[in-house]
Amino acid sequence: MPREQHKDEFKEKVLDLRRVTRVVKGGKRFRFRATVAIGDERGRVAVGIGKGADFQQSVAKGKADAKKSLIFVKLKDNRTIPHEVIAKYSAARVILKPAKLGHGLKAGGSVRVVLSLAGIKDATAKIVSRTPNKLTNALATIEALKMLRADQPMKPARPVAEEKE
Repeated sequence: MPREQHKDEFKEKVLDLRRVTRVVKGGKRFRFRATVAIGDERGRVAVGIGKGADFQQSVAKGKADAKKSLIFVKLKDNRTIPHEVIAKYSAARVILKPAKLGHGLKAGGSVRVVLSLAGIKDATAKIVSRTPNKLTNALATIEALKMLRADQPMKPARPVAEEKE
C-alpha cells in the first residue's frame, strides 16, 4: 500500500547555496549551507538556514528551520504593504515602499523572492547597503516586514519642510 504524499502548503525557494569547509587532520570536510525562503503567498513568510552533507538534506533542514520562525504580514488590499519601512540586519539595509494597484513588484535579489512569497504584489524595494550577501538581505527584509503596522496611515517618505512666513 503506497504512502500518501503530504502536499505542503508553503512554496519554497532556495536563495543561496554555499559549500562550507571544515579543515580536519586528514584534510577538508565539505558540507552545504542552504538559505531557504518559504511562504504561502497569503501573508505568511520565513527564511531559514540548513546545513547538511548534501544539497537535498541542507534544503530540507533549511525549510524546517524556516517553519519555526514564520511571521504573518498584514497586507493592505491583499496586494501591498501599509506604509514605508526601513530595516537593518547585520550589514544589510532595506527600504520597502507601498505602491499603487497594478504597479507590480519592483525589487531585486532575495528581497523580491521574500516579498513575492509573502504575497505582496505591488511594492517597491531597494537594498541600500553594499553587501551582496543574500542571507543578510533576506533577513533584513524579514525585519522590515516585522516592523509593519496595519493600523498606521500611509505617510510621505520624508517630512515636508514647513514654509517660514
